[in-house]
Amino acid sequence: RATGARRGVGRRQLNPRILRDCMPPTGHIVPRYVAEPPQGPTPHGRFADRLRAEFLDAVQRLEGIGEPGVLSFFPDRSWHGYTYVPITAETADGLEVYGYVMYSSSSEDAEPTDFAAYADFTDETAERNPDWQLDLCDEVVGSWRGEDGAAAQMTLVWGRALVADGATATAELGEHTVDQCTLMEDCFTLLAPDDFAGGLLEVRLYSESGEELARESLYDDDDNDDEE
Repeated sequence: RATGARRGVGRRQLNPRILRDCMPPTGHIVPRYVAEPPQGPTPHGRFADRLRAEFLDAVQRLEGIGEPGVLSFFPDRSWHGYTYVPITAETADGLEVYGYVMYSSSSEDAEPTDFAAYADFTDETAERNPDWQLDLCDEVVGSWRGEDGAAAQMTLVWGRALVADGATATAELGEHTVDQCTLMEDCFTLLAPDDFAGGLLEVRLYSESGEELARESLYDDDDNDDEE
C-alpha cells in the first residue's frame, strides 16, 4: 500500500499528546481483558430455570453435602465461544456448593446450545470466616499459550463483596490489571490469567472514587510459601 498523502488531502498530523501517551513494547506479553463484559442482568424466567436444572444435575453427582437451597447467580462472562454463569448455594448441612453453567450461542439472538455444568463444594464459608472481606470461588476453564512454551491458567473467579461501597472488582497479575467487572448486587465475575509471567492472581475491590477497599489472593499463605 502506498504511504504517501492521498490525492487532494494533506498528510495527517499526529496529536503530540497521543505520542506522549504511547508505550514501548513490553518484554512479557500478558493476556488482558480477554473475556467479554457481562451482557445481561441476573438470569430470570425460563432461562434461569434451565441454568438451575443444569447446575442441580451436576450437584446431584456430589455425595454427602445435603440439599442445596436457593441458588445465587453471578454475572456472566464469555470467552472462546462459551458463556459462563457462576452459581453458588448453601446446603442443608452447612456447606456451600459452587460452580458454573456454560453454554454456546452463535449470535446474540440465537438460542443457547451445548450446555454443560460443573459443581463442587466446600466447608469454608463466609459465615465461618467473619474476617473475610471478599468471598471468592475460582476454577480453571482453559489455558492461554504464550512465548517459549509458557501457558497461563485462564481462571474464572466469582465472588461477593463483604464490605460496603464496592463498585468494581479487578484481577491483578503482578503489576498488570488483567480484568475488571462492575459489581451487580455486590457480586462480580472475572476471567483472567493465573500463574503466568511470574505472577499469581489477586482480586481487588474498589469504590466508585477509586479507593481500594479490599484485596485477596487466590492462594493461601502456605501456597505462596510453597511457590517460593
